[in-house]
Amino acid sequence: MRAAKYLIALWVGVLIYALFSANSGPKGFRAYSQLEAELDKEKANVEELMVINHDLGNTKDALLYDRDTLAVYAREQGFARSDEKFIRIVGLGNTPKMTASPGRIVTAIPPEHTPDRFLRIFSFFAVLTLLICFGAYDFLNYLKSR
Repeated sequence: MRAAKYLIALWVGVLIYALFSANSGPKGFRAYSQLEAELDKEKANVEELMVINHDLGNTKDALLYDRDTLAVYAREQGFARSDEKFIRIVGLGNTPKMTASPGRIVTAIPPEHTPDRFLRIFSFFAVLTLLICFGAYDFLNYLKSR
């Protein structure tokens, strides 16, 4: 029974390492939830870029196939001569010069985690502390029995 408590100390160290690693290690639950949040940001950015792409596609189609739209944009950007006549398209109003937003850059932030080396050192010192405590307890019992 004396040796069992020393084995228990080793298993406690393994358990401490496993629990801390699963919770706050590089591949733990906390890092996983942070990566899921970054994935949601990336998905939102992709959706925003898809909307911008759809709008630019509609503008491109209007400029390619609708002469009236092309004439209005040409006038706004100063490409029309003074002797040219344009027909105003109802519904466009006085639109500002077209500026297309290219979207924004979203980079994934690396998740914050406890380094694996720290977890190993912490569990090693926990085992060492338990071994010292159990050894001191056995030593005191040995001195008492003498």
